[in-house]
Amino acid sequence: MKHLPIKRWNRLLLGLLLLLAGCLETEGYYVEKVADGDTLTLIDPQQRKIRVRLYGIDAPESKQAHGPEATAYARQLAQGQYVQLIEKSKDRYGRVVGEIILPDGRNLNHEMIRAGWAWHYTQYSKDPQLAALESEARLARRGLWAAKRPQAPWLYRKNQREKHE
Repeated sequence: MKHLPIKRWNRLLLGLLLLLAGCLETEGYYVEKVADGDTLTLIDPQQRKIRVRLYGIDAPESKQAHGPEATAYARQLAQGQYVQLIEKSKDRYGRVVGEIILPDGRNLNHEMIRAGWAWHYTQYSKDPQLAALESEARLARRGLWAAKRPQAPWLYRKNQREKHE
């Protein structure tokens, strides 16, 4: 058997790695849009749009204090990326409720709370890891926890409904 020169092997190996990386890049769900800190639109492998509500977290509403920052952070981490979706359920609006795994393996739901841009939504989740991440963010005064009294999104929504009644 004839041996290939080292440089040729390196080029062959590099070409295979690039080919593999290209294949991996398009696996999963493409994040088309981040509507706010806890709602995304994904494109599935069959090119269907899927609205996803992040499981176990509640981020400030877009017009609420800290809403734009929460949305920007979620966009920075996920928009335009290929991600994995772990579906938990469907909500009353027909959205998939799930966890998003980013290309680097981090969990978007966890990262939103870790950075202080979302609450652990205890009405729908008893996940001790989310609770611990929120406690850490509060203690470190990260994100919205730097404010004196950040308003929980569920209270903001309730106040908005009452204003319009």
